[in-house]
Amino acid sequence: MTKRRRLVLESFILTLGFFATQFVDINFRYWVIILLGILTYFFTALILRQDLQKIGWLVVLPPVVYYVVGASLFYFLLPQKIITRVLILGFFWVGMYAVLLTGNIYSIASSFQTIQLLRAAQAVGFLITLITAFLCYNTLFSFRTSVWINGLAVFIISIPLILSSIWSIVLEEKLSGRLIIYSLILSLLVGQMGFIIGFWPLTITTISLFLVSFLYIVLGIVQSFFSGKLFKNTLKEFLQIGIIIFIITFFLAYGK
Repeated sequence: MTKRRRLVLESFILTLGFFATQFVDINFRYWVIILLGILTYFFTALILRQDLQKIGWLVVLPPVVYYVVGASLFYFLLPQKIITRVLILGFFWVGMYAVLLTGNIYSIASSFQTIQLLRAAQAVGFLITLITAFLCYNTLFSFRTSVWINGLAVFIISIPLILSSIWSIVLEEKLSGRLIIYSLILSLLVGQMGFIIGFWPLTITTISLFLVSFLYIVLGIVQSFFSGKLFKNTLKEFLQIGIIIFIITFFLAYGK
């Protein structure tokens, strides 16, 4: 069986697992999701083992697990209607295959540096990072914990996602100091924003969208910097988007 067929099969099996978690008793559901995340990690590693470098265990595999766990937790928050279940299952399967395929391209590119579809994979990977972050942030704020816990949790959640996203641009064989520092700084910024926005009278969805938008801006700037494409106009566009998003969010919070 070819690797691509194995990825399709894994995405199908994980989709069934994702669907099955919704029928587990609520007292065991979180443990089942954790187990599903662990199985996802090792199944993906088994399929990608031929091209997976040592660094891949830290930057290629975690985003796959994040997507599965984040989507499974987010599924609890949705209306339990048949049409909703079907649509989410379809969305999850497509996203799951995209995550696996992107990880496969990264693992190969980290060995050969230049392969076809790398730029497409980087664009898809960036989008998946934002989607996964939204799923995780939305689930986190749905627990309605204190702003301090929210800020710390957003910081911790963001580290692997940001680290993987920045690494996908440089494809280093080892984790360099600058890669770690930039990832920690960006995660800290997002965590601080998660702490601040928790004081605003906003819905959970609006808060999550705001944080993802902020992540899009800061991560987009850093990715452009690492790829050597951070020009004046690029920075200006990101800042303009940030100002617009801030104004809209402020209006939603205090415009009534």
